[in-house]
Amino acid sequence: MRIDILTLFPEMFQGPLTESIIKRAVEKGLVEMHFHNIRDYSLDKHKKVDDYSFGGGAGMVMTIQPIADLIDKLKAERDYDHIIYVTPDGERFNQKIANTLSLSGNIMILCGHYKGVDQRIRDHYITLELTIGDYVLTGGELAAAVISDAVIRLIPGVMSDETSALTDSFQDGLLSHPVYTRPSDYNGWKVPDVLLSGNDAKIDEWREQKAYERTKKIRPDLLND
Repeated sequence: MRIDILTLFPEMFQGPLTESIIKRAVEKGLVEMHFHNIRDYSLDKHKKVDDYSFGGGAGMVMTIQPIADLIDKLKAERDYDHIIYVTPDGERFNQKIANTLSLSGNIMILCGHYKGVDQRIRDHYITLELTIGDYVLTGGELAAAVISDAVIRLIPGVMSDETSALTDSFQDGLLSHPVYTRPSDYNGWKVPDVLLSGNDAKIDEWREQKAYERTKKIRPDLLND
């Protein structure tokens, strides 16, 4: 997979997408990460990328020219499965979308700033608009990093134990069950006996029940879905 991220602040991705599992995925050649500074494509002599909104109102809007030129350049070099715009008024990102995106070959992610991008970019280039929650961030960089991380970890070969991702929260519509490790008794706090029984059927039943109980308590909306 190749992911191209269009941003005003490429330095923000140093760390979130250059460490841990994502770093190893890059080193294995399973994913390519490319960060493009939108300012580099501005024709303004001061590299300006924002302007006032037609019709008035507070806040600035990212201008169409540098974004369009950058997208056109990238599209001329390869085909993209998705051109994503991260925005508070987009579709709520979830595990189902992450699963679908993980099957892609090339993804482009546009990070907005200010009051957003000129609507014509959204109308003529964007194929998918996503938000990571019902709140507003300073820019789209953190959301782009979250989406990239959630997608990359699902690519076959990225995780050492691929079955681990299949038992994560939301994969089966439930939150994950409680997990324990050694020691089995710490300060009198004991691991449930069923997990020490060696009875796989009973353990699976216990985990499914606890996952259901946790989901019902914390995210009952998932059960309605």
